[in-house]
Parts: sequence; structure tokens; C-alpha cells
Amino acid sequence: MSKRPFPVVLVTLQKIVGGGQTLATMDDGRKLFVWGGLPTEEVEVQLFRKKNSFAEGYVINVLKPAKDRIEALDQDSYISTSPWQIMAFASEQRHKAELIKEAFDLHHFKLPKKIEVYSDDHEYGYRNKMEFSWYWDKAANQLDLAFYGRGTHSKIPVAGSHLAMESINKTALAMRDLLRAHHATGFSLKTLLVRANQKGDVAMQLYVKSESFKPFREIDIAALGVKGFEVIYSNPKSPASVITKRLQAWGSLSLTDTINNVPFSYLAESFFQINLPVYEQALMDMHKWVDPAKPTVDLYSGVGTIGLTIGADDLTLVEINEAAVCEMKANIERLKMKHAHAVHAPSEKALDFISGNATIIVDPPRAGLDKSVINRLIEAAPARIIYLSCNPVTQARDIALLAESYSITSHRGYNFFPRTPHIEHLVVLDLT
Repeated sequence: MSKRPFPVVLVTLQKIVGGGQTLATMDDGRKLFVWGGLPTEEVEVQLFRKKNSFAEGYVINVLKPAKDRIEALDQDSYISTSPWQIMAFASEQRHKAELIKEAFDLHHFKLPKKIEVYSDDHEYGYRNKMEFSWYWDKAANQLDLAFYGRGTHSKIPVAGSHLAMESINKTALAMRDLLRAHHATGFSLKTLLVRANQKGDVAMQLYVKSESFKPFREIDIAALGVKGFEVIYSNPKSPASVITKRLQAWGSLSLTDTINNVPFSYLAESFFQINLPVYEQALMDMHKWVDPAKPTVDLYSGVGTIGLTIGADDLTLVEINEAAVCEMKANIERLKMKHAHAVHAPSEKALDFISGNATIIVDPPRAGLDKSVINRLIEAAPARIIYLSCNPVTQARDIALLAESYSITSHRGYNFFPRTPHIEHLVVLDLT
């Protein structure tokens, strides 16, 4: 028996909530979390998930638009990649400040000053990394770049993204055209990862589903205009683009960028900040709170871009990802930082490095700080903690726990990801 399709419902949207959706209430009393809509709008929503207490969906028709609604640039795919393309940028800035406030209100914690969200006003073309899926048009027997539809397994064919740097879209389309000439089908391909530095140099990885994938001619790879290229077999049983086996390599997959006058190298698949100009401003703001006379401990340090740019000479960097630690060590050696030490460990297993005489920097994943890290911070009582977060909700939770010993000296939001709901927030905590 075929599965019944989810219905379309008519609702009036109320407010934007922490996940980035807009909230409504359905006729049966259930809360509805909607993508592609703005507060006050009357809309028709296609549901894609229904639970006993809530549902989720996306807007398919706007009956009464909000005053700040604008036309999305990526008409077909914005809900998948950047659902806030539909609002004026000033409204986005305001909503992000409100979401930071609500995150702290949720934990009964009042921030000491008005919330500011910094932006360099570049709404598009800022992303230095994109990951595309593939779409196979059966009628035309044609391959296209694609993104997954929000909340579904369907794919939307695209010719790039307005969020991406121009060099990324250009080389992604060149790869699509080469695969068409290569007679590759969407069923044999997994994803395409394209990364660019600020100069426009591009490194690209094609993830495929079979170890017997036919290799490319070097002359064809050179014509892509990339600095480096790899074909990687990725276990098709894993939904993520994991590296199971490297099948073909050409050029160099290592890119270089300068962050606040400090050079860094990183691999195409390594973690590296997506929006470097805004990140540089965050680092400059953080630098003001680092005491050069004290050791610096940088937890969740990635390839070391925070500690190696703003940390004191006596620097310890802790990171769980082995590839990132290798890149970090290479950066330390190249920068000739004799008193910087890379530690390959999860932060919750490196608690002995948290000491009372050090400045502690934390930039955890969305889940926030492990409880053991919070307990150790309270026990060791460092004079200052600099906490950069990609999730103000978990940051507020952690700071509420630290508040028994610390007070907030400074805080600022950053719009690292314009046209999306994602927010970065910096809080400087001083021992009371």
C-alpha cells in the first residue's frame, strides 16, 4: 500500500524560533515549524513531518506577505541552503540578535548590554566551501549538481549557489560538464566538495560509490582550472562523505590563507572557517582579552586558527580530530612557534591542561561544553574564559553553570553565515 502524502495546511505565522523556522499553530492545536515563511504572513505550507505534538513543513504559497519579504536569489533551492534569503538583511540582523537574547532568557540569564551582531554586509558570495550532491534527469539522461530538499530525500538540480564564491560555482560546473562527457550517472556519484581560498585557488574532491570508477585523463583535470583534485571512494552505506579510499589524485589538495596576517595551510576536507573576513573581526575582538603574560589554552582548536593568531607565546592547543592536529602541527612548525604545543585529545580528556594561571579559549561544537570541562573550569578557576559559540542556546546553558564563579565582561554576536539562521556569539567571562 502506498504511503499517504502529507497534507497542505493554511496558517498564519507568528515568530521565528531558535532553529530558524517560523512558528505557527495548526487547527488541531499542534505547533508547526515552517521553513520559507516570515512572522505575520498567511501562507500555505506543505507538511513533511507530523508528530503527536508538532509538525514541520515549508511554504509553497504566500497569501499575505510580510513587509520585509524580498525575492530569494536561489529560487529553487534557498530553503535547502539558506532559508533566510526571503527577508531584508536588516531584519535578519535583528532576528539574530533576538535569538541570542532568547537563548539566554531560556536559561534565566540576562546579558549585561545590548546585543550587537557584527556583519561585514556581504550577504552573498562569502562561502569558501560547498558540498554538492548529484541529480540525474531520467527524461533528459543528464547529470546536474544538486542539493537535497529540506526535510526530504528528494534532490533539487542547481547550477551553483549565490552563497558560494564565484570560483567555486565555476569549477563545480566545469566538473559537472566533465562528468557528462565522462558518461557518469548520478547513481555512481556521491558528492562533490569544492573549496577555495581568498585568492580564488580551488581544491576539489569527487566522492564516488565504486572503487572501480573510471579515472580521468590528466589533460581533462587540468582543464577544470583547479589547484588540486581527488577522486575518493566513499562507502555508500554511510550517508556522509567519508574517505574510504583515495582513487586518483592530481596537483595539491592543500590550500593557504592568511588570517590577520598569520598564514595557514589546510586540506580541502579539513575544518576551516567558511567566512574569513567576519572571522577575522571576531579574532580581533577576542585578542583584546588575551593576556600575553599568561599561558593560553585553546580547546576545540581545529587547525589552530584561534590560538595561533591571538594566543600568548606559551600556547597549548587541544583537538580531537587527527587530520586537524596534523595540519595544526604543520602550521606551528611553519610559523616557528617554539612554545606552542598541539595535543591530540578530546577536550574532556585533556582537563589537566586547564589551569588557574592560563587564559582559556573554548570554541566547542554545537553541543557545547562537556560537563566535565565546565566542572574543571570551576575547579581550576582561571581568571578569564573566552567562549566563542556556534550555538547560543548551549552557550547560555554552559554560562549559567559557570555563573556561580564568573560574570560576563563582554559579548558580541557575529553573522558568519548570512541568509541562514546560524549565529556565532562571543562571551568573555571573568572570575568574580
